[in-house]
Amino acid sequence: MGLGRYVVDAIVLEGRSPSELARAHGISRSWIYELVARYRAGGYDALAPRSRRPRSCPHQVAPKVERAILRLRRELTEAGHDAGAHTIASHLARRVATVPSVTTIWRILQRHGLITPQPHKRPRSSFTRFEAQLPNEMWQTDTTHWMLADGTDVEILNVIDDHSRVAVASDAFRTVKAADVVQVFFSAASTYGLPAALLSDNGAVFSGASRGGTVLLETEAARLGIRVVHSTPYHPQTCGKVERFHQTLKRFLAKQPKAQSLAQLQAQLDACRTYYNQRRPHRALGGRTPLVAFNARLKARPPELPQTVTDFRVRHDKVDSCGRVTLRYRSQLRHIYIGRAHKGATIRLLIAGANVRIVRDNGQLLRELTLDPSRRYFGAPTPVHNVLRQVSSMS
Repeated sequence: MGLGRYVVDAIVLEGRSPSELARAHGISRSWIYELVARYRAGGYDALAPRSRRPRSCPHQVAPKVERAILRLRRELTEAGHDAGAHTIASHLARRVATVPSVTTIWRILQRHGLITPQPHKRPRSSFTRFEAQLPNEMWQTDTTHWMLADGTDVEILNVIDDHSRVAVASDAFRTVKAADVVQVFFSAASTYGLPAALLSDNGAVFSGASRGGTVLLETEAARLGIRVVHSTPYHPQTCGKVERFHQTLKRFLAKQPKAQSLAQLQAQLDACRTYYNQRRPHRALGGRTPLVAFNARLKARPPELPQTVTDFRVRHDKVDSCGRVTLRYRSQLRHIYIGRAHKGATIRLLIAGANVRIVRDNGQLLRELTLDPSRRYFGAPTPVHNVLRQVSSMS
């Protein structure tokens, strides 16, 4: 028998005084009167404990908003995008007038079984975190693998701006070669400008230290005054931002139809990069998109970059039957002699203003020169050029 029924029986059946019962059991008389009133209205069943839940909750999320949250979660997940509470809150602002807090959105997702429990993670405060202060202060670059529909393994070269997280490049290759890295680097620089520093791991296309030399990317960076930094071996956390972008990219690709070719894969990469740079709110950037963060500040630049160098590009060409290659500079064609021994060879021209470097696909330097605006023909290299070419090929 509960206390409520005991008190009611004592008053109704035994005729005891409410004041006496209140003193004996340490309860208020008003509560005793409430129990008696309940009993007379509904019998003993009415004495059962009642819910204290309020009949209304003015700040409760409206069903329409909750449906919008669940719909956004589904749309973002099916598209292969990040669909966490922060991302949903940013997108929700375009659909409803009042956006619930991130915590409320997380609780709604949890209530519907959309939150996957995760093991306890290392606290963020325990990490030594670095972030560049300006856009182009440092770029991070790395390669990752993907598989085409026919099972062919290909490589994706990603380049990320450390400060703004802008994906300045994301390109697919059968196998990334040294010349491919330089081509992607110059292509990104033509759009976003040259970085002051470049961070990568110790992959063969990024670093020649393991072979006691330098690779093409290091040579080009040194020529432009760009500081090259390599991470500690077996420590991917150093390049954590580009590693994190690999995850975002692969989550997106996993939701797309398997690419049949490199061209189709490249189209998917371009679509992901556009969404990531221009539409996806980034939690580390206070909800801004990477492109907004990139354009919000002045850009860093290599400290030794010549002021006259404004044109950065890579050209693919073939050496003609006379051993020459043709390049347009200042609205005029310039004919550069390489050598008859290389006729028909596929080459790449690395152009930085008036400075031109001609390399083969394997990274071999064939010739380097500075264009003279008063000349249209550049004959055989001088002995000094030959020495430089031999030294570069040995390195």
